[in-house]
Amino acid sequence: MTPQPSGEVTQLLSDARSGAPGAHDQLFSIVYNELKRIAANYMRRERSDHTLQATALVHEAYMQLVDQSRVNWQNRAHFFGVAAQLMRRILVDHARNQGAQKRGGNQQVLSIDESIGMPSVNEVAFDELDEALSRLQALDAGQARIVELRFFGGLTVEEVAEVIGVSTATVEREWRMARAWLHHQLTAERPK
Repeated sequence: MTPQPSGEVTQLLSDARSGAPGAHDQLFSIVYNELKRIAANYMRRERSDHTLQATALVHEAYMQLVDQSRVNWQNRAHFFGVAAQLMRRILVDHARNQGAQKRGGNQQVLSIDESIGMPSVNEVAFDELDEALSRLQALDAGQARIVELRFFGGLTVEEVAEVIGVSTATVEREWRMARAWLHHQLTAERPK
């Protein structure tokens, strides 16, 4: 992640939550570039004619993030971890709305080979991946969170470890197991 003083972001999150004048604007100017990087990671996996742009994704996510009156932001890493999760939710909702409008036509497709390491799967529908992640969430919430942060958020192993508060070795181990599980789930029903 782009280095920002963790204490400054944490303080601004607290100030924004309590309604301090100017806190939202100051926070947005500090976190915008990192949110844009996360959004760009998501959008790289979308089709080129996607109707939602990275900037719009950042703005929608940010508005929802700072409107979270019940969230006690622990630190900068917590904020960006929640941001990555929220962006995924926004894109899933967008994909479902588009699919409903088109009655199953032109489903959004993601390339997942490189990020998740699935040699036999070239493309998977966004909804398929979301469903598989939901099943993984039910089995192992920690692994699902790691996949979300690594694949969708574009975070490094070190950044994921910071966000969820575990060692890098734990993240690497869980990431390998989650990728193997997802590979099995996403290839089990596909014709060879």
